[in-house]
Amino acid sequence: MNAPIKEVLDLLDLEAIEVNIFRGTSPSDRWQRVFGGQVLGQALVAATRTVEDRIAHSLHAYFIRPGDPRVPILYEVDRARDGKSFTTRRVVAIQHGEQIFNMAVSFQVAEQGLEHQIKMPVVPPPEDLESETERRKRLAVQLPEEQRHWFTKPRPIELRPVEDDDRDVLNPAKRPPFQHVWIKATGEIPSALSLHQCVLAYASDMTLLDTCLLPHGISWFSGRLQSASLDHAMWFHHAFRADEWLLYAQDSPSASGGRGFNRGSIFTRDGKLVASVAQEGLIRVREQPKS
Repeated sequence: MNAPIKEVLDLLDLEAIEVNIFRGTSPSDRWQRVFGGQVLGQALVAATRTVEDRIAHSLHAYFIRPGDPRVPILYEVDRARDGKSFTTRRVVAIQHGEQIFNMAVSFQVAEQGLEHQIKMPVVPPPEDLESETERRKRLAVQLPEEQRHWFTKPRPIELRPVEDDDRDVLNPAKRPPFQHVWIKATGEIPSALSLHQCVLAYASDMTLLDTCLLPHGISWFSGRLQSASLDHAMWFHHAFRADEWLLYAQDSPSASGGRGFNRGSIFTRDGKLVASVAQEGLIRVREQPKS
Protein backbone atom coordinates (compact mmCIF):
# COMPACT_ATOMS: atom_id res chain seq x y z
CA MET A 1 0.00 0.00 0.00
CA ASN A 2 1.16 3.55 -0.74
CA ALA A 3 2.95 4.81 2.38
CA PRO A 4 1.19 8.21 2.75
CA ILE A 5 -2.35 6.76 2.60
CA LYS A 6 -1.27 3.97 4.98
CA GLU A 7 -0.20 6.67 7.42
CA VAL A 8 -3.69 8.20 7.20
CA LEU A 9 -5.36 4.82 7.74
CA ASP A 10 -3.09 4.27 10.75
CA LEU A 11 -4.12 7.70 12.10
CA LEU A 12 -7.77 6.72 11.72
CA ASP A 13 -7.27 3.43 13.57
CA LEU A 14 -7.94 4.87 17.00
CA GLU A 15 -6.99 3.13 20.22
CA ALA A 16 -9.94 2.28 22.48
CA ILE A 17 -8.84 3.08 26.04
CA GLU A 18 -12.23 2.88 27.80
CA VAL A 19 -15.90 2.56 26.91
CA ASN A 20 -16.71 5.56 24.63
CA ILE A 21 -13.15 6.95 24.93
CA PHE A 22 -10.57 6.70 22.14
CA ARG A 23 -7.05 7.98 21.62
CA GLY A 24 -5.59 9.31 18.38
CA THR A 25 -2.13 10.50 17.42
CA SER A 26 -0.73 12.95 14.85
CA PRO A 27 2.00 12.57 12.22
CA SER A 28 5.48 13.20 13.58
CA ASP A 29 6.20 15.81 10.90
CA ARG A 30 3.44 18.19 12.06
CA TRP A 31 5.04 21.00 14.01
CA GLN A 32 2.54 23.86 14.35
CA ARG A 33 -0.98 22.51 14.72
CA VAL A 34 -3.01 19.44 13.89
CA PHE A 35 -4.55 19.33 10.39
CA GLY A 36 -8.30 19.91 10.69
CA GLY A 37 -9.16 17.05 8.34
CA GLN A 38 -7.32 14.66 10.66
CA VAL A 39 -9.52 15.62 13.63
CA LEU A 40 -12.65 15.38 11.47
CA GLY A 41 -11.72 11.89 10.31
CA GLN A 42 -10.67 10.66 13.74
CA ALA A 43 -13.80 12.03 15.44
CA LEU A 44 -15.98 10.32 12.83
CA VAL A 45 -14.12 7.06 13.47
CA ALA A 46 -14.76 7.42 17.22
CA ALA A 47 -18.47 8.00 16.66
CA THR A 48 -18.74 5.14 14.15
CA ARG A 49 -17.11 2.69 16.59
CA THR A 50 -20.13 3.13 18.91
CA VAL A 51 -22.78 2.41 16.24
CA GLU A 52 -23.87 -0.84 14.58
CA ASP A 53 -25.73 -1.46 11.32
CA ARG A 54 -26.13 2.23 10.51
CA ILE A 55 -24.18 4.61 8.34
CA ALA A 56 -23.34 8.27 8.94
CA HIS A 57 -25.42 10.69 6.88
CA SER A 58 -24.32 14.03 8.37
CA LEU A 59 -21.83 15.67 10.69
CA HIS A 60 -21.53 19.18 12.11
CA ALA A 61 -18.28 20.21 13.76
CA TYR A 62 -16.57 23.19 15.42
CA PHE A 63 -12.83 23.75 15.71
CA ILE A 64 -12.37 25.38 19.12
CA ARG A 65 -8.62 25.48 19.74
CA PRO A 66 -5.54 24.60 17.66
CA GLY A 67 -4.54 20.96 18.11
CA ASP A 68 -1.09 20.17 19.50
CA PRO A 69 0.57 17.53 17.25
CA ARG A 70 3.07 16.60 19.97
CA VAL A 71 0.53 14.89 22.26
CA PRO A 72 -2.34 12.41 21.70
CA ILE A 73 -5.93 13.54 21.26
CA LEU A 74 -8.65 11.99 23.42
CA TYR A 75 -12.06 11.53 21.81
CA GLU A 76 -15.01 11.16 24.18
CA VAL A 77 -18.25 9.92 22.61
CA ASP A 78 -21.65 10.74 24.11
CA ARG A 79 -24.29 8.23 22.96
CA ALA A 80 -26.96 10.90 22.73
CA ARG A 81 -29.73 8.80 21.16
CA ASP A 82 -30.42 5.40 19.63
CA GLY A 83 -33.75 5.58 17.79
CA LYS A 84 -35.54 3.20 15.45
CA SER A 85 -34.15 4.87 12.32
CA PHE A 86 -31.58 7.43 13.49
CA THR A 87 -28.69 7.35 15.92
CA THR A 88 -27.02 10.50 17.26
CA ARG A 89 -23.54 10.82 18.70
CA ARG A 90 -21.64 13.74 20.17
CA VAL A 91 -17.84 13.66 20.07
CA VAL A 92 -15.52 15.93 22.06
CA ALA A 93 -11.78 16.05 21.32
CA ILE A 94 -9.58 16.93 24.30
CA GLN A 95 -5.94 17.95 24.73
CA HIS A 96 -4.24 19.40 27.82
CA GLY A 97 -7.57 19.10 29.68
CA GLU A 98 -9.43 21.38 27.26
CA GLN A 99 -11.80 20.90 24.34
CA ILE A 100 -10.14 21.55 21.01
CA PHE A 101 -13.03 20.32 18.83
CA ASN A 102 -16.56 18.98 19.05
CA MET A 103 -18.83 17.29 16.55
CA ALA A 104 -22.36 15.94 16.28
CA VAL A 105 -22.89 12.97 13.96
CA SER A 106 -26.17 11.44 12.82
CA PHE A 107 -26.47 7.86 11.55
CA GLN A 108 -29.38 6.22 9.73
CA VAL A 109 -30.52 2.74 8.81
CA ALA A 110 -30.61 2.05 5.05
CA GLU A 111 -33.84 3.42 3.61
CA GLN A 112 -35.40 4.05 0.18
CA GLY A 113 -37.16 7.29 -0.72
CA LEU A 114 -37.53 10.16 -3.17
CA GLU A 115 -34.36 11.05 -5.08
CA HIS A 116 -33.02 13.93 -7.15
CA GLN A 117 -29.68 15.73 -7.47
CA ILE A 118 -27.94 18.58 -9.25
CA LYS A 119 -25.83 17.79 -12.32
CA MET A 120 -22.09 17.38 -12.10
CA PRO A 121 -20.16 20.22 -13.77
CA VAL A 122 -18.64 19.40 -17.15
CA VAL A 123 -14.86 19.31 -16.64
CA PRO A 124 -11.90 17.44 -18.15
CA PRO A 125 -11.28 13.96 -16.69
CA PRO A 126 -8.37 13.56 -14.25
CA GLU A 127 -6.30 11.64 -16.83
CA ASP A 128 -6.18 14.79 -18.98
CA LEU A 129 -4.68 16.81 -16.13
CA GLU A 130 -1.14 17.01 -14.82
CA SER A 131 -0.38 14.70 -11.88
CA GLU A 132 0.02 16.36 -8.52
CA THR A 133 3.63 15.19 -8.23
CA GLU A 134 4.55 16.79 -11.55
CA ARG A 135 2.61 19.95 -10.78
CA ARG A 136 4.19 20.46 -7.35
CA LYS A 137 7.70 19.87 -8.70
CA ARG A 138 7.06 22.45 -11.42
CA LEU A 139 5.67 25.06 -9.01
CA ALA A 140 8.16 24.44 -6.20
CA VAL A 141 10.85 26.48 -7.97
CA GLN A 142 8.82 29.59 -7.10
CA LEU A 143 9.02 28.90 -3.36
CA PRO A 144 11.77 29.67 -0.84
CA GLU A 145 14.14 26.76 -0.29
CA GLU A 146 12.84 26.00 3.22
CA GLN A 147 9.28 25.46 1.90
CA ARG A 148 10.10 23.26 -1.11
CA HIS A 149 10.61 20.02 0.83
CA TRP A 150 7.18 20.26 2.48
CA PHE A 151 5.51 21.30 -0.78
CA THR A 152 6.88 18.37 -2.80
CA LYS A 153 6.59 15.54 -0.24
CA PRO A 154 4.26 12.61 -1.17
CA ARG A 155 0.61 13.11 -0.22
CA PRO A 156 -2.04 10.60 0.94
CA ILE A 157 -4.68 12.32 -1.21
CA GLU A 158 -3.88 13.30 -4.79
CA LEU A 159 -5.35 16.62 -5.91
CA ARG A 160 -5.67 17.54 -9.58
CA PRO A 161 -7.11 21.04 -9.95
CA VAL A 162 -9.05 21.69 -13.16
CA GLU A 163 -8.42 25.45 -13.16
CA ASP A 164 -4.64 25.14 -12.93
CA ASP A 165 -3.63 28.26 -14.81
CA ASP A 166 0.05 28.22 -13.82
CA ARG A 167 -0.53 31.31 -11.73
CA ASP A 168 2.20 32.77 -9.55
CA VAL A 169 2.25 30.70 -6.35
CA LEU A 170 3.40 33.67 -4.25
CA ASN A 171 1.32 36.38 -5.98
CA PRO A 172 -1.71 34.71 -7.58
CA ALA A 173 -3.99 36.66 -9.89
CA LYS A 174 -7.49 37.41 -8.63
CA ARG A 175 -10.23 35.21 -10.06
CA PRO A 176 -13.85 34.23 -9.29
CA PRO A 177 -14.45 32.11 -6.16
CA PHE A 178 -15.02 28.80 -7.93
CA GLN A 179 -12.75 25.79 -8.37
CA HIS A 180 -12.96 22.12 -9.31
CA VAL A 181 -10.49 19.56 -8.01
CA TRP A 182 -10.30 15.83 -8.72
CA ILE A 183 -9.37 13.99 -5.51
CA LYS A 184 -8.40 10.39 -4.79
CA ALA A 185 -6.59 8.44 -2.09
CA THR A 186 -3.17 7.40 -3.38
CA GLY A 187 -3.62 3.76 -2.38
CA GLU A 188 -6.34 1.15 -2.01
CA ILE A 189 -8.59 1.38 1.06
CA PRO A 190 -10.44 -1.57 2.67
CA SER A 191 -14.02 -1.84 1.46
CA ALA A 192 -16.03 -0.71 4.53
CA LEU A 193 -18.08 2.36 3.53
CA SER A 194 -17.62 3.87 7.01
CA LEU A 195 -13.84 3.97 6.46
CA HIS A 196 -14.25 5.63 3.06
CA GLN A 197 -16.45 8.24 4.73
CA CYS A 198 -13.75 8.92 7.33
CA VAL A 199 -11.09 9.27 4.61
CA LEU A 200 -13.33 11.64 2.65
CA ALA A 201 -13.96 13.69 5.79
CA TYR A 202 -10.16 13.94 6.12
CA ALA A 203 -9.82 15.02 2.48
CA SER A 204 -12.76 17.44 2.53
CA ASP A 205 -10.74 19.96 4.57
CA MET A 206 -8.19 20.21 1.74
CA THR A 207 -8.52 23.09 -0.77
CA LEU A 208 -11.97 24.17 0.47
CA LEU A 209 -10.80 27.21 2.44
CA ASP A 210 -8.63 28.19 -0.54
CA THR A 211 -11.79 28.99 -2.48
CA CYS A 212 -12.63 32.16 -0.52
CA LEU A 213 -9.13 33.52 -1.17
CA LEU A 214 -9.35 33.30 -4.96
CA PRO A 215 -11.05 36.73 -5.49
CA HIS A 216 -8.41 38.41 -3.31
CA GLY A 217 -5.16 37.12 -4.81
CA ILE A 218 -3.58 36.15 -1.48
CA SER A 219 -1.21 33.21 -1.25
CA TRP A 220 -0.78 30.85 1.71
CA PHE A 221 2.96 31.34 1.22
CA SER A 222 2.88 35.15 1.41
CA GLY A 223 3.25 35.35 5.19
CA ARG A 224 0.30 37.77 5.27
CA LEU A 225 -2.46 35.31 6.08
CA GLN A 226 -3.75 34.01 9.40
CA SER A 227 -6.18 31.22 8.59
CA ALA A 228 -7.92 28.32 10.30
CA SER A 229 -11.04 26.21 9.87
CA LEU A 230 -13.78 27.41 12.24
CA ASP A 231 -16.55 24.93 11.52
CA HIS A 232 -17.28 22.13 9.09
CA ALA A 233 -20.45 20.35 8.04
CA MET A 234 -20.78 17.35 5.77
CA TRP A 235 -23.66 15.30 4.38
CA PHE A 236 -23.28 11.84 2.83
CA HIS A 237 -25.85 11.03 0.13
CA HIS A 238 -24.68 7.80 -1.52
CA ALA A 239 -22.01 5.12 -1.22
CA PHE A 240 -18.64 5.79 -2.87
CA ARG A 241 -14.98 4.84 -2.75
CA ALA A 242 -12.41 7.40 -1.64
CA ASP A 243 -9.70 5.50 -3.55
CA GLU A 244 -11.44 6.25 -6.87
CA TRP A 245 -11.52 9.67 -8.52
CA LEU A 246 -14.08 12.10 -7.09
CA LEU A 247 -14.77 15.62 -8.35
CA TYR A 248 -14.79 18.25 -5.59
CA ALA A 249 -16.73 21.25 -6.98
CA GLN A 250 -16.24 24.25 -4.68
CA ASP A 251 -17.51 27.81 -4.44
CA SER A 252 -17.39 30.65 -1.92
CA PRO A 253 -20.58 32.75 -1.81
CA SER A 254 -19.30 35.23 0.78
CA ALA A 255 -16.39 36.54 2.83
CA SER A 256 -16.87 39.08 5.63
CA GLY A 257 -15.79 39.85 9.18
CA GLY A 258 -12.45 38.09 8.75
CA ARG A 259 -14.25 34.87 7.78
CA GLY A 260 -14.72 33.08 4.46
CA PHE A 261 -17.68 30.81 3.72
CA ASN A 262 -17.18 27.89 1.35
CA ARG A 263 -19.30 25.07 -0.10
CA GLY A 264 -18.43 21.84 -1.86
CA SER A 265 -20.25 19.17 -3.87
CA ILE A 266 -18.50 15.82 -4.34
CA PHE A 267 -19.34 13.65 -7.36
CA THR A 268 -18.26 10.24 -8.62
CA ARG A 269 -16.86 10.05 -12.14
CA ASP A 270 -20.25 8.96 -13.49
CA GLY A 271 -21.93 12.07 -12.07
CA LYS A 272 -23.52 10.83 -8.84
CA LEU A 273 -23.54 13.40 -6.03
CA VAL A 274 -22.21 11.47 -3.03
CA ALA A 275 -21.47 14.20 -0.48
CA SER A 276 -21.93 17.91 0.24
CA VAL A 277 -19.71 20.09 2.40
CA ALA A 278 -19.89 23.55 3.98
CA GLN A 279 -17.20 25.34 5.93
CA GLU A 280 -16.41 28.73 7.38
CA GLY A 281 -12.81 29.65 8.04
CA LEU A 282 -10.80 32.46 9.57
CA ILE A 283 -9.00 34.58 6.94
CA ARG A 284 -7.25 37.51 8.60
CA VAL A 285 -4.82 39.46 6.46
CA ARG A 286 -1.75 40.90 8.14
CA GLU A 287 0.24 43.87 6.92
CA GLN A 288 2.81 43.12 4.24
CA PRO A 289 6.02 41.87 5.93
CA LYS A 290 8.84 44.39 5.80
CA SER A 291 11.83 43.37 3.73
